[in-house]
Amino acid sequence: MHTVYILFSETLNRFYTGETTDYDQRIAFHKYSPANKFTANANDWKLFLKFECDCKPQALKIERHIKNMKSQTYIRNLLKYPEIIDKLKKQYPC
Repeated sequence: MHTVYILFSETLNRFYTGETTDYDQRIAFHKYSPANKFTANANDWKLFLKFECDCKPQALKIERHIKNMKSQTYIRNLLKYPEIIDKLKKQYPC
């Protein structure tokens, strides 16, 4: 399974959106690896939202869609209105 996840940092007041097949390993990378330049700017990243996709191409397209929106309101609405995620999965089928 492929997971799309969104992290939030209160320090930066920013979201980070990513895709992975191994969520626990990826989160450890964000927390403990200075190699990731964006998430290395803060150490208070918390999981805001995560959901499973049916295949990697779908997960990558949804991740890109969320990033292209460039909107904290849109990301907050993903949590508030889960039906948006269902629509994205239909919009980007496997």
